[in-house]
Amino acid sequence: MSHGHSHAGAAGTDRRRLATALATTLVVLVSGVVGGLVTGSLALLADAGHMLTDAAGLGVALLASSLALRPATEARTWGLQRAEVLAAVLQAALLLAVGVLIAVEGVRRLIDPPAVASTGMLVFGAVGLVGNAVALWVLTRRGADGPGHRDLHHDEDGPQHDDGGHRAAPMSLNRRAAVLEVVSDGLGSVAVLLAAGVIAVTGWARADALVSLLIGLLIVPRTVVLLREATDVLLEAVPRGLDLAAVRQHLLEQPHLMAVHDLHASQISTGLPVLTAHVVLDDSCFTDGHAPEVLDQLQACVAGHFPVSITHSTFQVEPASHADHEHGVHA
Repeated sequence: MSHGHSHAGAAGTDRRRLATALATTLVVLVSGVVGGLVTGSLALLADAGHMLTDAAGLGVALLASSLALRPATEARTWGLQRAEVLAAVLQAALLLAVGVLIAVEGVRRLIDPPAVASTGMLVFGAVGLVGNAVALWVLTRRGADGPGHRDLHHDEDGPQHDDGGHRAAPMSLNRRAAVLEVVSDGLGSVAVLLAAGVIAVTGWARADALVSLLIGLLIVPRTVVLLREATDVLLEAVPRGLDLAAVRQHLLEQPHLMAVHDLHASQISTGLPVLTAHVVLDDSCFTDGHAPEVLDQLQACVAGHFPVSITHSTFQVEPASHADHEHGVHA
């Protein structure tokens, strides 16, 4: 089937954007660490920890885009797709450690608040906000990324068009997730600026600790979600949003289908769900040559009927007379 765009080209565009956003975030991260050490602000250090989560998220997104361009081999038939999930598990472990450290130090500073240089907080907080704005612009801007390439943007209301009137492809899920990471980090920078303003105006030093705890609360829930999703992939759980019972029922409603067994659905990596099943057909399908047509119908069914589109499906087609030869049949 011919597509209006190249998947390799789209992945390459994502890589350039993500790499630029990651570099910007790392610069802001270093600035936040330096600012926290210079000013004594835990909020700046906590925001740097928050930036670390975003840098890790952008790194995983960049890794996913890079892996999408790597071909499969005879030794690794899925390529290195699963490496994205392993990286996400490592990221979650790091984020949990950062979140716990921020919480412990934040509580300690609430009890015994140290002096904080509010002016320095304002300066470094502003640097963080500007850096996040630049990263957000890089990830969402429209315009050419290279010779002959059109950057097509996403809109929830439907397909959009670039300035030349061409039909626009949606922004990749990978890049949309990175946008959310950067927006979240921008909110952390805004919180640092608010804390600095409160300290400068009122002298209430505990505002620094409160903001650091707030930023820690932004980190931990995202970490738990990330760890749960990565664990589900590693345990080969059914992809979220896919009801396997509904899949079975819909398959059984197809003409000539008598039974479905050994039905499994899992996910290799983000955006790559797979499904396998044994399907039992009327014996007549194998004598009149109808079996290939049924197979085409089944693959089209799982690719387009359900909320999770499964374009990689494998069906073992069996005649009813084969039932006595099956061993270890699973539901």
